[in-house]
Amino acid sequence: MIIKIKLISLSRKYNTMNKGTVKFFNDEKGYGFIKDDETGSEYFVHVSGLADKVEQNDKVSFDLEQGKKGVNAVNVKVI
Repeated sequence: MIIKIKLISLSRKYNTMNKGTVKFFNDEKGYGFIKDDETGSEYFVHVSGLADKVEQNDKVSFDLEQGKKGVNAVNVKVI
C-alpha cells in the first residue's frame, strides 16, 4: 500500500499520466480494472472515472486517486 501511495504522489507532483490496459469492464455494473503497464499493479475504475468509453484490452492513460477502499484509476482515456 505504501508503494501505491508513493506512486500517486509522484504522479500528482510531476503531472504524469499512467498507461495501462483495461483487463475487465462491466458496462451494466459500471466498473472494471486497469493493469498498469509499468508496475503491473491493477486498479479499480468506476464509470465516473472514465473520460472515454472503454472495453476489455483497450490501451488507456489514467491518473490515480485515493478512494474509500484503495487506489482508483480516474480520468481514464483511450490512447
